[in-house]
Amino acid sequence: MKIAQVCPRYHPDVGGVETHVREISERLVQKRFDVEVITTDPSGKLHDEVINRVNVTRFKSIAPNDAFFFAPGIYGYLKDRDYDIIHAHNYHAFPALFAAFAKKDRNFVFTSHYHGLGHTFIRNLLLKPYRPLGAKIFKKADKVICVSQFELNLIKDHFNVPASKLINIPNGINLDEFRDIKPLEREHKTILFVGRLEKYKGVQHIIQALPLLAEYRFEIVGTGPCEQELKQLAGNLGISERINWIKELSRVELLQHYKSADVFVILSGHEAYGIVVAEALASGTPCIVADTGALSEFVDDKMCFGIALPVEANELAEMIERAASVKQAKYDRNLMGWDEVVERLIDVYERI
Repeated sequence: MKIAQVCPRYHPDVGGVETHVREISERLVQKRFDVEVITTDPSGKLHDEVINRVNVTRFKSIAPNDAFFFAPGIYGYLKDRDYDIIHAHNYHAFPALFAAFAKKDRNFVFTSHYHGLGHTFIRNLLLKPYRPLGAKIFKKADKVICVSQFELNLIKDHFNVPASKLINIPNGINLDEFRDIKPLEREHKTILFVGRLEKYKGVQHIIQALPLLAEYRFEIVGTGPCEQELKQLAGNLGISERINWIKELSRVELLQHYKSADVFVILSGHEAYGIVVAEALASGTPCIVADTGALSEFVDDKMCFGIALPVEANELAEMIERAASVKQAKYDRNLMGWDEVVERLIDVYERI
């Protein structure tokens, strides 16, 4: 079976969608599927290549502030090639739309990673005129895969997609990775955040709570457009020396940081799933998440705690102290591995 995986960005770029597409693509190749990832490169510095036996084809795109990824060349490329299945990812960028229009008589699967809002005020405004176009992706799809029940309900409400077309297959994690990970030595308590530094992720709220948590340091793993603004906020609060800004880690190093943290915090209201939360929980690290959207599905009040938005610094500081005192080392709810995700995805492919 020949499958085109269409997405805005791919490895070495990082992010939730990028991780999702890479994990499923590499496993599909291991199971002898013929997989081509069709993606974009706004920088113009990357090139077509083979990564872990996955063919990667890149198109130059226009992506202001790392958004939209307008690459019309994808449409012509897909239209003129033979695939058994075109599988597009991410409602919030143009490659999925071009893939939908290139469908013709072929099977088309859409994993939307839809959370209903843009990550900035401008993006949110632009989503409104885009919705009639975006709705065509759902209409043309034979099956729509949702990575959370929250996303499934949102799509059903916003686009009137019939329930028979919607399938909930959560994101996965590499469960074997978390065995025998040795924590780093710490001389202080640690709060951890992993992700892109954008306002909607809520890193500013953690920084604002830090003056109330004298025994803690804050580790931020990631980059993004809000980095300088966040550093200025830390400076204004006089806590810059208590924050470690980490831009690059190997996979093993990242897992060690998960394992070593006293608490992991992400306060985003715009998530379709939340892979970093699943990874922190798999590491045995208690989490605090925004009690809204897909992240609320992780909340069990034992290992994962929800906090209402907008966040108050005092309330967040108290919850960090509470979460850091948790002694339970295992999250009770099921966290799906990528192998199971791919088996369920293959079942979708074969049924259509």
